[in-house]
Amino acid sequence: MISQFFVLSQRGDNIVFRDYRGDVQKGSAEIFFRKVKFWKEDDEEEAPPVFNVDGVNYFHVKVVGLLFVATTRTNTSPSLVLELLQRVARVIKDYLGVLNEDSLRKNFVLVYELLDEVIDFGFVQTTSTEVLKSYVFNEPIVVDAGRLPPLGPASLFMQGTKRMPGTAITKSVVANEPGGRKREEIFVDIIEKISVTFSSSGYILTSEIDGTIQMKSYLTGNPEIRLALNDDLSIERGGRSIYEYGGSSGAGAVILDDCNFHESVHLESFDVDRTLSLVPPDGEFPVMNYRITQEFKPPFRINTLIEEAGQLKAEVILKIRAEFLSSITANTIVVQMPLPKYTTRVSFELEPGATGQTTDFKESNRRLEWNLKKIVGGSEHTLRAKLTFSQESHGNITKEAGPVSMTFTIPMYNPSRLQVKYLQIAKKSKTYNPYRWVRYVTQANSYVARI
Repeated sequence: MISQFFVLSQRGDNIVFRDYRGDVQKGSAEIFFRKVKFWKEDDEEEAPPVFNVDGVNYFHVKVVGLLFVATTRTNTSPSLVLELLQRVARVIKDYLGVLNEDSLRKNFVLVYELLDEVIDFGFVQTTSTEVLKSYVFNEPIVVDAGRLPPLGPASLFMQGTKRMPGTAITKSVVANEPGGRKREEIFVDIIEKISVTFSSSGYILTSEIDGTIQMKSYLTGNPEIRLALNDDLSIERGGRSIYEYGGSSGAGAVILDDCNFHESVHLESFDVDRTLSLVPPDGEFPVMNYRITQEFKPPFRINTLIEEAGQLKAEVILKIRAEFLSSITANTIVVQMPLPKYTTRVSFELEPGATGQTTDFKESNRRLEWNLKKIVGGSEHTLRAKLTFSQESHGNITKEAGPVSMTFTIPMYNPSRLQVKYLQIAKKSKTYNPYRWVRYVTQANSYVARI
């Protein structure tokens, strides 16, 4: 049970606010934003997703730069409320197509209508886009995706010579194109978030993949979909397969530790030929979630060297090598490294001719930050940072610095080798041939190198 729901911009502007129970003060949005913006507790840089102020519990998630927040005075399950906030954001995106501040402001009537159907007096009723279509009647004001900022190569769906922006799923599930035509398209994303920890010598200590096959359909008549995965896919628990399957389980096999499926998926043929059958519901939804702990080739190698250069000086050398093919490009790469607490100044030296790279020293938390706009597969990049200390170091500098962490996005690349072999749509007629867009995206969940 929640008392309030509101959405704030990055500036703290209150875009959407709904008070369901009247037992929390009206200024809660301002209290929340000030607390999050100037968070100073527990030596943490950012506020946790759940915290309490004066007897009010605040829950929040950040979605595309917007803060989705719920408040309550009761002892409510945090995971339940955080999941609710994520689902509300997804439902709003399904209806508006584009989820940002502009689309929320232009469609505030529709958003409030959705909220009144999703939550009643603080209790959740439904978060299903398909169910809500029977109760919500306002038409969305579609925000032109062409007016959005350039999305770069990571956000391009490609099929032959056709291109569709990654926000091609930024279309409303209830709005047609001008002229009343229905877009016959289906989008599939294979999103893999990887967690890797390297030792100081560069060996992999832990590695894990959390993957999702995400789908969004704009097909009329709800035709049946058949999604075929790798023939050599096997699912194992406790070291042995939970499916008796005759496919290969050798070194080249894709081995999932475990997985789960959306309720619309039928698994009758999955045991036989690794094909998923489903009638996709309206809105964006995960067809399949999976986890892999089998060792895989990491996309980047990180090497770090720290050398003392005098009583009050030291030098850090960071090297990043892209271990994937030159036809693939990673983007929005951010490398961070905590420095000794007595570091007062840092000067940076990039490679000659380096472009699209920026560096910064965050004095508030003594952290080095290196931003790279893109990295082409097979390339190597180096950063030198000269540190100045306020006191002479009497300990081991390497123990007081690091670990190095890295975030990135790599389109059309997936380390698990899970593949969509084909996407088959039940034909209504011989001329029925909707567009099928399939994209692979790898992101860093936790990518850490010890020093």
